[in-house]
Amino acid sequence: MMFDYIIVGAGSAGSVLAERLSSKTKNRVLLLEAGPDNKALSLKIPAAMLANLNSTKHNWRFFGESEPELNGRQLQHDRGKTLGGSSSINGMIFIRGHAKDFEGWQHAGCEGWGYANVLPYFKRLETYSAGEDEYRGGSGPLQVHRPVPNNPLFYAFLKAGEQAGYPLTDDINGYTQEGFGLLDSSIFRGERWSTARAYLERVRTRSNVTVLTEAHVQKINFEGGRATGVTYHQSGQSKTVQAHKEVILSAGAVGTPHILMLSGIGPATHLQETGIDVISNLPGVGQNLNDHPDFVVQYECLKPVSIWPKTRLVGRTLAGIRWLLTRRGTCASNQFDVVACIRSAPGVEYPDLQLTITPIAVDNQTWNPIPRHAFQIHVGLMRAYSRGRIELRDSNPFSTPLILVNYMKDPRDREMMRKGIRLVRELVEQPAFSELCGKEIFPGAKAQSNVDLDSFINSHCNTQWHLSCTARMGTKEDKGAVVDSQGRVHGLQSLRVVDASIMPCVTNGNTNCPTIMIAEKISDAILGIEPLPVNNAEVWQNPDYFTSQR
Repeated sequence: MMFDYIIVGAGSAGSVLAERLSSKTKNRVLLLEAGPDNKALSLKIPAAMLANLNSTKHNWRFFGESEPELNGRQLQHDRGKTLGGSSSINGMIFIRGHAKDFEGWQHAGCEGWGYANVLPYFKRLETYSAGEDEYRGGSGPLQVHRPVPNNPLFYAFLKAGEQAGYPLTDDINGYTQEGFGLLDSSIFRGERWSTARAYLERVRTRSNVTVLTEAHVQKINFEGGRATGVTYHQSGQSKTVQAHKEVILSAGAVGTPHILMLSGIGPATHLQETGIDVISNLPGVGQNLNDHPDFVVQYECLKPVSIWPKTRLVGRTLAGIRWLLTRRGTCASNQFDVVACIRSAPGVEYPDLQLTITPIAVDNQTWNPIPRHAFQIHVGLMRAYSRGRIELRDSNPFSTPLILVNYMKDPRDREMMRKGIRLVRELVEQPAFSELCGKEIFPGAKAQSNVDLDSFINSHCNTQWHLSCTARMGTKEDKGAVVDSQGRVHGLQSLRVVDASIMPCVTNGNTNCPTIMIAEKISDAILGIEPLPVNNAEVWQNPDYFTSQR
């Protein structure tokens, strides 16, 4: 069977590509997804995201290797395994990253990826509930919700930020991308709005698109240096399908390098040691693994304003019934309504810490709510220095890959995390929290020294599930680069990568939105369409950043 384009992975990028490429009726498009369809009710309910993390039906639920700096702990790396990919199981947080992230991409040799180049695509992908402006889109497939916070803890968080001297922002994705403000989400009318909902529902009736689920791609096939198709496993059989124009990998930062290496594309020595014939020696495949480390600080809540009662049997039953009848209430929210993007120290040019508050505290291992009124503030390192890798476990395509992130391997990350914890403690000491914030539950007020904090970081630092950068963009002279600025794999023909793995460096915030943008932008390149006109909208920067932390 022959198609023009074979897209491997129906996730945040693959769904976009399937819709954009099939908009040209002459293109025959095949979309292959290893997971099942996304019809489960839990994939529609925003508040069900924690339940999805404990499932393996729609979640690859990878377990990483023992992390040397985290007491040898093996962290769970959740990745979507269904139509919509991780956008179908994630926290639905919609944040683009800072403008200077993309300026950094451009300076790293990724021509055409500066902020002025990508902003038009960010606008194209969204319909923003607060309306269109110079920075926001009003007619895109992805419905983006601007929250109206209704919990006193959210208001205290924003007010405390202002009292502590941080800037307030009306739109963290707009002119002021530093400070305390509302946090948008990919939720529409009380339901999760994944790329499956936003993009794939548009293509289901198109005769030039074939979508196959539970189709596990085993390898890419080549003739000489040209990708000719893929072999995949479905219903107990191995099947081969051919691509007339291109094979496009959109299997994510874990799946894409895994498939590349299984197909003989990657570090030659590693492939040979694993028994894989080398098609192309690309040392950067699987390397440069980025993530956002996460640490949670938990506090007793002095007033009964947390959502803990609604997680108990009666409370969650009533909340579930309300959602089923009205699509409103606790179940219609991801409980991340506000955010702070701040700098860790004077001299830091733009934010490198992300703080988010939730009106509930949960156990770090089980995700079960702590049985009391409490809240927690997440400290996320947005520009960690440590780098990891993804490697083959063996030559079996059904074996899970080795994932080693090397959290805290670079001492600068540990220093930054300590600063983040101390900045959170300063925040809750502001007057806005005086009637709400009780004692520190975790790590506890006694943990003050660097040694004490390091002990808790080692035992409880976790992932924000933003694995990325394992097939990064760069020039052909850059030996660590895997693809060019249009996602084409260096040294090979008819093979492209379009997903979070091609980021040169992880963005300043959750990675779902920029992954969708990447697919929107490269879809134009694939179709031979001129890039959207640049948008030179300015972004605020603290004029005293060199001498001031806020």
